[in-house]
Amino acid sequence: MELILAAAECDPSVDIICAPSNVNELFEFREAIWTIGGFPITRTVFLILAVAVIASALLFFGLRKKSVIPSKFQAMTESLVSYVRDDIAIDIIGPEGIKYVPWLLSVFLFVLIGNMYEVTPGVNFPVTSRMALPAMLAAITWTVFVIAGIKRQGFRYFTGIIWPTSVPVALRPLVGLIEFFSILVIRPLTLAVRLFANLVAGHLMLTLLLVSGWVFLSSIGDIGARAGIGLAWFIMGLGIFVFEIVVIMLQAYIFTLLSAVYVQSSLYPEH
Repeated sequence: MELILAAAECDPSVDIICAPSNVNELFEFREAIWTIGGFPITRTVFLILAVAVIASALLFFGLRKKSVIPSKFQAMTESLVSYVRDDIAIDIIGPEGIKYVPWLLSVFLFVLIGNMYEVTPGVNFPVTSRMALPAMLAAITWTVFVIAGIKRQGFRYFTGIIWPTSVPVALRPLVGLIEFFSILVIRPLTLAVRLFANLVAGHLMLTLLLVSGWVFLSSIGDIGARAGIGLAWFIMGLGIFVFEIVVIMLQAYIFTLLSAVYVQSSLYPEH
């Protein structure tokens, strides 16, 4: 679909790179695949539901049988769970982090699988490049760390933010105002925008470079030596493809790590 959209009006004899007239075409899939009870299931909705199914299947089939000599799949799944539990939840939050493992593991897998769609043949569309999804995940993280702070400190959680006793009295109104917006407004906003922006940038780069390479190379009979431009775009696109795999995993890690850090700061504000 994206090849057609990006290359529909591309003339390799004139254009230097093939791009849709409106890049929103690479992110908006409003046509319903089917309808359930009057609710339209678009490609985006289907892919989001598939993320949940894939993550659940991964954990179910990877952990349902504990073997003394685990299979490669079981060992991979157990390593993933252990990493989130030990290196993120417990290392960042502390002993209390164990009760946040299900949530952090769900966030990590959801973001990772949703990101991996970007480099999945036949899909090539990361659902996290739609702002609504990172915003929803960030809102859940905001809810978790605010509730954690209230449960630990009561409403002193908010007074501690607005009136920080660790700074001189004269500076408390200013620092309190900065802390209030930083913790309760900027944190979820930057958490969502960071994930969204990285995946949008990667999706655009891969689509434009690989599509341009394909269009130019497939038109070699019409444009001759100019088709060499397509080879350059294609090689560059493959390089970015490898780089994006690293970005995909890194963004899942960063989102989960920051979620744990925000909970830790709510539980232990003195740190």
